[in-house]
Amino acid sequence: MRNHLLFVLLVLLCSACRKEAESHDNAAFVAVPEPETSTYDLDQIQETGELIVATVSGPDTYYDYHGQILGYQYLLATHFAQHIGARLRVELCRDTLELMQTLERGDVDIVAYPLTFTDIGKADLVSCGPVNASDSTSWAVRHDTPLLAKALRSWYTPGLGKKLTAEERTQQKERSQVRRKVRARYLSRSQGIISPYDQHFKAAARVTGWDWKLIAAQCYQESGFDPDAVSWAGAQGLMQIMPTTAQHLGLSPNLVHQPAENIAAAARYIRELSESFREVRDGAERIKFVLAAYNGGYFHIRDAMALCRKYGKNPTSWLDVSFFVRGLSLPKYYRDPVVKYGYMIGDETYNYVASIMDLWRSYGGTPGRGVASSSSSLYSSPIRSRKKNRFVRKVEILQPDDEAFNIDEQP
Repeated sequence: MRNHLLFVLLVLLCSACRKEAESHDNAAFVAVPEPETSTYDLDQIQETGELIVATVSGPDTYYDYHGQILGYQYLLATHFAQHIGARLRVELCRDTLELMQTLERGDVDIVAYPLTFTDIGKADLVSCGPVNASDSTSWAVRHDTPLLAKALRSWYTPGLGKKLTAEERTQQKERSQVRRKVRARYLSRSQGIISPYDQHFKAAARVTGWDWKLIAAQCYQESGFDPDAVSWAGAQGLMQIMPTTAQHLGLSPNLVHQPAENIAAAARYIRELSESFREVRDGAERIKFVLAAYNGGYFHIRDAMALCRKYGKNPTSWLDVSFFVRGLSLPKYYRDPVVKYGYMIGDETYNYVASIMDLWRSYGGTPGRGVASSSSSLYSSPIRSRKKNRFVRKVEILQPDDEAFNIDEQP
């Protein structure tokens, strides 16, 4: 009986202690309220140091040109990011609907694309920044970022717009210019000497498996045999290697204008690209894919190959793929869902490949055969007994200014 009374007394004592503890503001017993969700406005952007904008790929908005990003909307976004002291990150969307949905979800801070006032209103967004009164368009932000909207309105002026428009036009004019002293195509035709760098081309041929005269033709197309050539985009040397590519290839900035080192680095890059196009089994065809990727970018060529598959063409035939390379300058193609890297100046890449093939032929090369006889099996077609396919036939290669060529035709 005594033990029973002691047990009851202990239970009552514990209960009293618990109630007393709950009555005090003790962190061990009081629930902590959930913090209120704060908006991600200008202050937070400046604190993190990153401004995220959404736009679409296109000649007037955003595109990659030889490793340099061009486009008026990108130029504007870069200027505003610098204005607020943040680095810029760009997210590409397919269309205006995806742009607005991305902004509404909070995945980006700004839509850096001219949306119509009607679309902005329907999406319950805020119009601000670059405004085009004649088209009734502007950029947009969310309602919960008033400080960002205010900063955009105070930053953008018609005078700034005119200044950046002029700058963008200058970029467009200069994008294909290369500061170089063009040498003759032949140093001595009678002696079979193309340039002072023939020994380096022959060394590169052993790395690439290409005819050395093909590499010479590419070099002339790139720099006119001027080792000091520099392009507007920053490409340097005989083979016009971009700084990022040079870094990737292990080519020191101090050596980029040295003929031997520049050509050797280009040879490594050519081999790397060749290995990336393994599915193009025919060596002669693969050369054209590699040249196109060297000029226009590997991923753009992959986009053209994806379009080839979609439209039922042969993605390992340059004749078929080159149509879509040129097509990537049209919204119908660069906004296609299978295209990952957007707009490109396809005619330039198409002409680049054609010009090198023509020059190689004038040097005594054999474009139809493709690779040097000493090349490894990686660069020559291992398929010897396969019957002739339907794509191997006599065709007329049309140039961009030929009336018969119409890129708008259904492939």
